[in-house]
Amino acid sequence: MASIGPALRPTSLAKEGDEGLRIDWNDGHHGRIRWRTLRDQCPCAGCREEREAPPNPFRILKPSELAPLRPLAIAPVGFYAYKITWSDGHDSGIFTLDFLREHCECKECAR
Repeated sequence: MASIGPALRPTSLAKEGDEGLRIDWNDGHHGRIRWRTLRDQCPCAGCREEREAPPNPFRILKPSELAPLRPLAIAPVGFYAYKITWSDGHDSGIFTLDFLREHCECKECAR
């Protein structure tokens, strides 16, 4: 998919309840992405590798994997992305602006 371009930027990010993230963009779009979507689609190498690997029926869950997953912090990475720190300690995913816009789950984008 094509890049959103340097002129398109978020004007604000806000936690929307326990379910997701609201992103207001400078073109007037009000996007929403569920936390579960962000974590399930984490672009880091470890998560990509895990998604591509065959399922392991004998994998033992860590205690942190049993607790409800939630974001603890969101920090900008330059002018092109955000890094999310999760309640299980995972923090290596860099979510680009392109990624956030492409994964928007608002009613307008879901059509």
